[in-house]
Amino acid sequence: MKRGKRYVEAAKTVDRMVQYDVADAIALVKKNASAKFDETVEAHIRTGCDGRHADQQIRGAVVLPHGTGKTVRILVFAKGPKADEAEAAGADFVGAEELIPKIQNEGWLDFDVVVATPDMMGVVGRLGRILGPKGLMPNPKAGTVTMDVTKAINDIKAGKIEYRLDKNNIVHVPVGKASFTEEQLADNFQTLMDAIMKAKPSTVKGAYLKSVTMTSTMGPGVKLNVAKLVN
Repeated sequence: MKRGKRYVEAAKTVDRMVQYDVADAIALVKKNASAKFDETVEAHIRTGCDGRHADQQIRGAVVLPHGTGKTVRILVFAKGPKADEAEAAGADFVGAEELIPKIQNEGWLDFDVVVATPDMMGVVGRLGRILGPKGLMPNPKAGTVTMDVTKAINDIKAGKIEYRLDKNNIVHVPVGKASFTEEQLADNFQTLMDAIMKAKPSTVKGAYLKSVTMTSTMGPGVKLNVAKLVN
């Protein structure tokens, strides 16, 4: 894969043989985020889990103390008073069955998170093939299938992120923007890692955290010292 000149220059500042402390890694990632837009800072956590086993799945959500820096568009599937409640709480889109053809036939996906009341999951289930692969399917573990739509919306707007294993047993999550201060990024990252450590399945054999890399949208990855994260 051919890399741009800016990436190549930035990569020279990262020693591939070194596992960095969190503070040093964040400083490097911020320094190398030189694109013309406010790059997202991401954490990529390679685990020792085997996601093929249900008891080794990791999935949940956590509210980052400083948010993600991104405006999140929320779609809520609800009816009656719950639909009114969702609108009052600031949901961007609220609806029920009438949204199915819009998503299925028109390819409408102008939203980032989907919340549903439990009674609407039969309807939402019909969209599984579309929402599932995009990670948009509501899930009770992530707090997006709930009767308390106000709390769900408030948490998401405050910076709630979902984490889950991909098929390679890696968790990919945003921890803020390059414009955040180093302290804000460190707080967000620590909050995420606390949640990941708490979510450790008891059946995992060997090392739970294999590697943790921090990067910005266009910048090179910086490996973190895993031993220090676990203690």
